[in-house]
Amino acid sequence: MHSPASRLSIGQQQRLCLARGLAVDPEIILADEPTSVLDSISSQAIVQKFIELKQQYTVVMVTHILRQARRIADYVIFMYLGEVVEFGDAENFFNNTKEERTKAYLKVSFN
Repeated sequence: MHSPASRLSIGQQQRLCLARGLAVDPEIILADEPTSVLDSISSQAIVQKFIELKQQYTVVMVTHILRQARRIADYVIFMYLGEVVEFGDAENFFNNTKEERTKAYLKVSFN
């Protein structure tokens, strides 16, 4: 409690940041690449926590890790160079993509 957060591991810092955000009882949780610098164990812990939190909160997550989006998302917005290319519920987005740029991105990212 009396030590600086900078002495914690990156994964511990990320969990502390999430705990601090939850302490103010937010309506929305905004997470920008929440696992981008984490090891796989810490990343799994954060992803699991977001899966739990989405039952009580609106969670908006920015990620380029599509397996995370598949596990967590109810809805997906695909943006390219600042433009919304495609959006919809996660199942349709991943299984019935309409836009060619989205299809190309998903093909490259999942192969």
